[in-house]
Amino acid sequence: MTKSEPSSRQLATVGRACDVIAALNELDGAGVTDVAEHVGISKSSAHAYLNTLRENHLVVQEGERYGLSLEFLYLGNAVQHRNVLFTYGKSVVEDLAAETGEYVHLMCEQHGLERNILKSAGEHAIGEEYHATKEQKPDYLHFTASGKAVLAELPKQQVESIIEAHGLPQKTAKTITEPTDLFEELSTVRSRGYAVNDEEEIVGIRAVGAPICDANGTVLGAISISGPTGRFTEDRCHETFSETITESANVIEAKLNMSSASDSIQ
Repeated sequence: MTKSEPSSRQLATVGRACDVIAALNELDGAGVTDVAEHVGISKSSAHAYLNTLRENHLVVQEGERYGLSLEFLYLGNAVQHRNVLFTYGKSVVEDLAAETGEYVHLMCEQHGLERNILKSAGEHAIGEEYHATKEQKPDYLHFTASGKAVLAELPKQQVESIIEAHGLPQKTAKTITEPTDLFEELSTVRSRGYAVNDEEEIVGIRAVGAPICDANGTVLGAISISGPTGRFTEDRCHETFSETITESANVIEAKLNMSSASDSIQ
């Protein structure tokens, strides 16, 4: 037996436990049999994983059903509040939503997908249920304004790796699905400083997003604003909303950089 074999088995075990957690999330709670079938393991193994997770307070049991515990809520809140974009972007997002009356999102890229950190709904914002869903699972980067804003700031090789890992699935007839077209779009985004989602994610909805970078030019995430095409006309997207969203991104960048500068002189 080599020294790497035990480590490999342990990593596989952790990975399987993650699969069980994902199954409980996707199934909205389940019994041992359903978890075993969903993950592709024996019932005895599923039972062992579920009991271990329960003993570690990550899973709760009600009768024969298991579900995720509120421990994940506490962990998620802790991660959110430790995120620098949340720390310095929260007030900006909320102020922009109140000022415009629309939906405003703050996001970052992790593992090649869009992770929403914060959303705020203005008075006229629509699609509460859909936006709530976006906070519960990652999304693709290539059909959102914030996602394209981030991709435009990443090295080409990294973007290619993201495409290889996740593809360019089509959401609407306007979704970019060819790598060549995407790189052309990202070049345009990079030159003008903002990205537009022209009904590429949802028919009838447009969005404008701008990247947020640190003092070294490394992209940390993006902020975006979205609404119905009746209010988000092409002219308003490229004039009013593009200016508004880039200004908001600049404010967050300034707050981040001032904090970093303050830390460096202490």
